[in-house]
Amino acid sequence: MNDMTTATPAKSKALPDAQTVTSVTHWTDRLFSFRVSRPASLRFRSGEFVMIGLLKDDGKPLLRAYSIASPSWDDELEFYSIKVQDGPLTSRLQHVQPGDQLIMRPKPVGTLVHDALLPGKRLWFFSTGTGIAPFASLIREPQTYEDYEQVILTHTCRTKAELEYGRQLVEHVKSDEMMRELTEGGVDKLVYYPTTTQEEGPRMGRITDLLRTGELFDDLGLDGMRPDTDRAMVCGSIGLNADLKEILEGFDLREGANSDPAEYVVEKAFVG
Repeated sequence: MNDMTTATPAKSKALPDAQTVTSVTHWTDRLFSFRVSRPASLRFRSGEFVMIGLLKDDGKPLLRAYSIASPSWDDELEFYSIKVQDGPLTSRLQHVQPGDQLIMRPKPVGTLVHDALLPGKRLWFFSTGTGIAPFASLIREPQTYEDYEQVILTHTCRTKAELEYGRQLVEHVKSDEMMRELTEGGVDKLVYYPTTTQEEGPRMGRITDLLRTGELFDDLGLDGMRPDTDRAMVCGSIGLNADLKEILEGFDLREGANSDPAEYVVEKAFVG
């Protein structure tokens, strides 16, 4: 496939598990988000993912795992994607328009959910690139602020433009009347910590380096992480996930799962 291949709108009866695209936003030449209709029967926990995709030329479905970026209470489903010009799916998916249809297998799964963590006081979301998607869901989920005294979202990208989706998202959460009641308090309940790795910006550096040097904690006025208070979720590249696991375990945090909650979780199926 090449980057000029477009997704051809199809009649709903031709696509099993079809959902209709309602809006598309192109953030950069590499990143876009889109919203689709939500099946009336779909129930999911904020932070989970589903399989979505398109039909190939031979009529067979081409599906990939995408975290649902919208919260569990939203009437629509939002997704955030990278554009891979020679990618079998994203080379076509990036051209979808409102009214087009996508295939979605409505069986949500994932480890980036509240159930996989033990109760704590502070919740960290560590993300790079499109790995912010599950956290876009969770920072709009009221339970997040009911369960934790403070939520810290870190997002690392190459350039400032690639941070824009997250910046606008946090701004929206803090200005939304319903969410503002949940995020206001004696401390800043939702802390946004963006960094760039290539373009000069207010904060630069890989989040792993900022953790190892302690600069992240100095910036936030914290003295590190402790297993009795801190919980963490990680979503990014395979390398980032492995590095953060090592760092978190250095703070004596243990990896959890839906069946065995602990202090941190990593999304293994979704790589942003």
